[in-house]
Amino acid sequence: MKKVLIPTKLDKVATDLLTAKGYEVVADSETPIEELIAQNPDTNAIVVRSEKVTSEIIDSLPELKLVVRAGAGYNTIDTKYARVKNIDVMNTPGANSNAVAEEVIALYLAAYRNIVVGDSTTREGKWEKKKLMGREITEKTIGIIGLGNIGRLVVKRLHGFDMKFLAYDPFISADYADELGVELLTMPEIFERADCISLHIPENDETRGSINSSLLGLMKPGSVLINCARAGIINEDDLRKAKAEKNLLFCNDVYPKDAAGDKSVTDIADIMLPHLGASTFEANYNAANRSAVQIIDYFEKGITKCVVNKDLPDGLDVNYQKLANVITKFARIYLGENRSPHKLETSFYGDLHEYSQWLLRPIIKGICPNIDYQSIASNPENFLTESGILLKNRDTTENTKYENSITIDLFEGKDIINKVSIRGTITEGNLIISRINNFDKLYLEPNGNNLFFEYTDRPGVIGTITSLLGSNNININEIRAPQDKDKTNALIALKTDKPVANKLVEEIKVKIDAKTAFFIPINTK
Repeated sequence: MKKVLIPTKLDKVATDLLTAKGYEVVADSETPIEELIAQNPDTNAIVVRSEKVTSEIIDSLPELKLVVRAGAGYNTIDTKYARVKNIDVMNTPGANSNAVAEEVIALYLAAYRNIVVGDSTTREGKWEKKKLMGREITEKTIGIIGLGNIGRLVVKRLHGFDMKFLAYDPFISADYADELGVELLTMPEIFERADCISLHIPENDETRGSINSSLLGLMKPGSVLINCARAGIINEDDLRKAKAEKNLLFCNDVYPKDAAGDKSVTDIADIMLPHLGASTFEANYNAANRSAVQIIDYFEKGITKCVVNKDLPDGLDVNYQKLANVITKFARIYLGENRSPHKLETSFYGDLHEYSQWLLRPIIKGICPNIDYQSIASNPENFLTESGILLKNRDTTENTKYENSITIDLFEGKDIINKVSIRGTITEGNLIISRINNFDKLYLEPNGNNLFFEYTDRPGVIGTITSLLGSNNININEIRAPQDKDKTNALIALKTDKPVANKLVEEIKVKIDAKTAFFIPINTK
């Protein structure tokens, strides 16, 4: 009999489902987790919410095989140490999404209608009806920064208010945005035009402090900023200044640490909540139900679909994951950074075919480098579907011509406005791009500073390019210049000793009348 420990306040559906399947369940949200661990050293699986699962806890449970986070984020679990101990960690993505989306709407309405202040002053015996004149959200413009599960639900729930929806998400296809009824724009455009901005992006090295003066300074006077995402994405000092200058409204539910005590945003938040985004009975039920089902499927069927801490299965060389990521980065830029892919087609040749699930994750990161890995780790196929990107993994089991190689095709638009196809492999331990579109036998190692131009083939073009680079004190270390199959167009790929500025890339593009031009620095080491 397997033992499951639930040291958190979780809907009893988890205990009921597990018990019905013959599991021994210890559910206790009152006793400190350390005491429960000491009392139940034979635990095989543990379900947590915000409780920390440290290396010490893992070491105290010698029979532990699985940790389930009843929710999406798993930063409170030492996933790396769990992997060292051959323990799988799962999450339950999407279980809390609707709860957070509804909280965003509640905060928006409360801010516009002065609900909190109105309640407190009326209880004090005051009658401040004239001072608390509010606004309506109907027909206003809302900007959604991040169209993941939560962002999409915010849009869906607010459609009844006849609002205009603006959104920033470099991963969402334009066609899917049309289906959602949102207009895809840059972040500066959204901050300039929206009456309310709701943040739904992860906190990482790329996003930390990104909501700063350059964006906040664009906001309309009296507009609303709602943060139910992560505290670190906002530069609080910049918000403090912008709020004073533009009389902004700020609603907040996230903090650097979930604990009692003084909060740094107290002086600038019009409404503050103690991280209540996922705190609904329904969300708790969903997370509990999914946790139990995943535990049962894991032990009885060997299903590991939602495992988030196993990046590399036995038998797969990590370099092929690097190859998949790099090929996709090239394809994404070749397609056009301002263009959104509508469809992704993959071909995994040779022995790689059986590892498609593990290669899809770095492919998604190649399309959108800033995406939160937690969003895609447990279910990359579902992530693509929810982003409106069609996925086709072509059958290559009978085609051994390319041995262990990968082909990535990205398509823009349902009617294929644009397409790029790139194939790569590994030779003598080196990552190699062998083909881009109809330019075969490229044999380029995608590392260092890479400069590309596609143009109508004619004499003198390479000389013009090298001359302009030389006049800017840029040395060329390597050149690849294949023709396409029709010998009409040429692709020149150059490796340079230093980065090439966008201004110079554009200058050369105009000078040689190139169809495509871009620079991409890559580090695969």
